[in-house]
Amino acid sequence: MKNKEFTALGLMSGTSMDGVDVSLVKSDGEYRFQGILNYYRQFSDDLRQKLINLRSLINEKNDLKKYANQLKDLEREITLFHSEIVNDISQRYKKKIDLIGFHGLTIFHDSTKKISLQLGDGKLLSQLTKHIVVNDFRQKDLKNEGQGAPLTPVFHRLICNLINKKKKIQYPVILMNIGGITNITKIKNNRDSNEKNLSAYDIAPGNCLIDEWVRKNTKQNFDYNGNFAESGKVDQLVFNQIIDNLNIKSYEKSLDIKDFDLSFARGLSFLDGCATITLFTAYLIAEGIKQNDNNSKICLICGGGRKNNFLIRNIKKYFKQKKLKFENIEKYNLDGDFIESQAFGFLAIRTFLKKPISYPKTTRCKSPTIGGVISKNFSK
Repeated sequence: MKNKEFTALGLMSGTSMDGVDVSLVKSDGEYRFQGILNYYRQFSDDLRQKLINLRSLINEKNDLKKYANQLKDLEREITLFHSEIVNDISQRYKKKIDLIGFHGLTIFHDSTKKISLQLGDGKLLSQLTKHIVVNDFRQKDLKNEGQGAPLTPVFHRLICNLINKKKKIQYPVILMNIGGITNITKIKNNRDSNEKNLSAYDIAPGNCLIDEWVRKNTKQNFDYNGNFAESGKVDQLVFNQIIDNLNIKSYEKSLDIKDFDLSFARGLSFLDGCATITLFTAYLIAEGIKQNDNNSKICLICGGGRKNNFLIRNIKKYFKQKKLKFENIEKYNLDGDFIESQAFGFLAIRTFLKKPISYPKTTRCKSPTIGGVISKNFSK
């Protein structure tokens, strides 16, 4: 007997703070998954700048209190923005949407102090859209001694298993998401619900350093296709100094963009800075894979960073002596821009069904954790 399937709308805003990725999905929360539509809505320049400015002020726990009023105001504005998206999709889709998976916008994350703040009011979004909303996905994991991230591995496992059913792939498989931060999920085999076949880590910066450098030096928001880096020259002295001073002892801790800074690039020209920062990012990603995997044959890549040709080419260079094949997930008819938004639709369904979304080997929590807060703030 098949499990009931739910239709969920996943809303994901990443660290680039440029807009919201939206995915409508159908799933039973376990074995079956269907993507229905993907959509992107960009923030206005004014809203985006407000978000970037406020995030830059939140550097420690006390700042959350200091800027509480600004955070509250901006959370309302963010929630209103998301409500417009939900109502627009609801009108276009016509059929029933059971759940909204509302990631919110990460403004501060410090896993060592068990603090993670995503701007987004689930109760208000439920009231405005007349839908059941699942949000605040990280808190229960943090309370269960987890890192609060990465949260998408259970979805990564599902899509890899579905890929395998259509076109056999050799396990173990790595699925790598290069967003603001790079995380990897390793799936040992295709046993659907066995948590022991699943592990995950945040391993390195992704786009965060590159994007910040571009924003500080141009009117652009990112390095399109890695073209700026391609035009620059790596400062080998600076690069070698960074590597010599690098001391990553453990990958057990989840990462935030504020764990990294650009101080090493001071004095470099814009283009040379792009090249050097991107190579540094590629090195850290490659090292993160090597330290956490030694037998996978394939690495499927999703996230915006997969489009940075300079970055991907240099990651591959670090694996010349290791038989690891890198493939964009588009090869398997999945859109790499929307894997994370699809994931949060899926996680909303799992939360609603009281199924775990994080495990000891994905977030270092003590035991499998059912995450997310369910809000139903309307009457029929």
